[in-house]
Amino acid sequence: MRFTFRCVDPVADAPLLHSWVTQPYASFWGMLSATEAGVIDEYAKIQASGHHHALLGLDGGVPAFLMEEYLPASSPLAAAYPVLPGDAGMHLLVAPPSGVPEPGFTTAVMDAVLARLFARPDVERIVVEPDARNAKIHALNERFGFRPSGVVGLPDKDALLSFCTRADYLAARATLPTLETSARMETNRTEDLQGAAAL
Repeated sequence: MRFTFRCVDPVADAPLLHSWVTQPYASFWGMLSATEAGVIDEYAKIQASGHHHALLGLDGGVPAFLMEEYLPASSPLAAAYPVLPGDAGMHLLVAPPSGVPEPGFTTAVMDAVLARLFARPDVERIVVEPDARNAKIHALNERFGFRPSGVVGLPDKDALLSFCTRADYLAARATLPTLETSARMETNRTEDLQGAAAL
């Protein structure tokens, strides 16, 4: 696998995460005005929660994206839909490119994140709740098998609730060109993943 994962260190990783979440492309992440201290506080809470966990995705050892996995039953989603055993929530934010954007990068990242989650035998379905206005992430989600369920009101946004079962993911993945070929369909990874989903 191209990517590896490690747990976010709220203090050590705060400068890096702050440099990502405060950029305009990450507006849907909901932390544009955050300070480094605010980032430390947010991710310290996440890592200590017991039901929400943040990881950095590394590309050749270099941080390239932020992934969060959480239990919907312990989140505001519990009041928005009937949570099922095997549901896992996911947030994703891709780092801004350090040089010329690599075509297909978001496709590869999304595939790696979904593959990681579905490698867990207890995960049957992935739940996402991106901002209802975030059309680009909706399109990416649907490419990978997510089925929109409808807009739900959450404390910080109106979100498009969508679900992807393991079967949906595998079926969608089988219809995609190879990651190298599908890469040609993307031209700018920051445009394709505009902050993914706010917390």
